[in-house]
Amino acid sequence: MSAALGARVGNVLGFDFGLRCIGVAVGTTLAASARPLAVLTAHSGAPDWRELDALLRAWSPQALVVGLPLDGDGSEQPITRAARGFAGQMHQRYGLDVYLCDERHSSQEAARRFATQRAAGQRRKRDAAQLDALAAAVILESWLSETSCTRTCAT
Repeated sequence: MSAALGARVGNVLGFDFGLRCIGVAVGTTLAASARPLAVLTAHSGAPDWRELDALLRAWSPQALVVGLPLDGDGSEQPITRAARGFAGQMHQRYGLDVYLCDERHSSQEAARRFATQRAAGQRRKRDAAQLDALAAAVILESWLSETSCTRTCAT
């Protein structure tokens, strides 16, 4: 988490970017915790900006965190450029700091958490559509704990 942001208490939205779906999570700098919020439909990586506008109005975040999809060795893949573009578009549209956070293990961690919750009877198979939002929560938790994240766009 940014030292400048750390001095302010507030909401942060996290995003698990995808070409068809974008997982969204909300977290707070005070509790350093995050929870899944929504899964938005995307069309070839283009989000429904009206849905995003509504989420930002509702949650008034201090910053945004976008998961950066990298290969296992840390190299970039074609979707990495699209995620960077999404982060830049959000910075331009909302004027907020946008951070990129390495998301290499977020999907596996989200699947592990989902399986644990399902075994405990807290989730059903049909809830699997929410995996992208759970992955966004994992990404946001990583940012809140200050690991592998960098600011990409400053206000």
